[in-house]
Amino acid sequence: MSHQTGIKANEKLTKVFAKSKNGKLRVIKVSIENEELNCTATVDVKKDWERDYDKLIGPLIEENVPCYILYRLDSKTSLGYAWLLLSWVPDTATIRQKMVYASTKATLKNEFGSAHITEEIHATSIEETTFEGYVRHKQDFAAPAPLTTREEELVELRKTEINTDINTDTRHQTLGGVACPVTDATVVAIKDLLRGSYDYLQFRIDLEEERIHVSKAAVVSLIDLPRQIPDENARYHLYLFKHTHEGDYQEAFIFIYSMPGYTCSVRERMMYSSCKAPFLDTLNALGVTVAKKKLIAVQN
Repeated sequence: MSHQTGIKANEKLTKVFAKSKNGKLRVIKVSIENEELNCTATVDVKKDWERDYDKLIGPLIEENVPCYILYRLDSKTSLGYAWLLLSWVPDTATIRQKMVYASTKATLKNEFGSAHITEEIHATSIEETTFEGYVRHKQDFAAPAPLTTREEELVELRKTEINTDINTDTRHQTLGGVACPVTDATVVAIKDLLRGSYDYLQFRIDLEEERIHVSKAAVVSLIDLPRQIPDENARYHLYLFKHTHEGDYQEAFIFIYSMPGYTCSVRERMMYSSCKAPFLDTLNALGVTVAKKKLIAVQN
């Protein structure tokens, strides 16, 4: 966010963003220079987006130098052409570079127009910046969520049951509580969080469907985190806390379970309490290692 780093688009980049809406540009390279977002390269459309991908992006990627790449796809939304945002932050980047590029991405999206960006990739290796890397990203994005050990055991149990209507889309009892299934959009959001597209996710339980939905995905500063917690409804929250400790850059996932006083129903309180442990199992199975869990009682 802009108030996190104070870094904004300079006049040159603002003009390029305005020009990009005519559809003739294929690539915009954006770098952080002198505490500004600056356009360091543009490339016009040559062929179709798939054939242009490696030919146009490859020469713009510097091995040890972070940047953002905005790449125009050939598909359209109601607002115009769809764009891909590729964040190139190599493992060799300095701690400060990693933190600044992570904190400034939301500003870049807002300056360009978030609604025009339909896909995002966070790349840390050269391979992830290639078209092959993009295809792998899409495949991983669409892959079904792996089952937890408990879920695998339940699947095996169902295979031996006779005359049962239970399936993997229904909630089921576990040793730790009631496992509510998560929606496909929730799985996608969690995977995108792991790739660096967001650092905050909020989840709600649909009490009628008894399913867990993602209700918010955003880049949120630590100071703004309390403002994300609703006053009248229970929620789960997952936040990637980025910080330095004794000079070392560190990231840690924090899981928050927020519960208002008694403004929500007894059933809502029971569902959130019962589903919490199995949902943490699901997060773990998807690759999220929660470093700290916190219950927040919201005072209205």
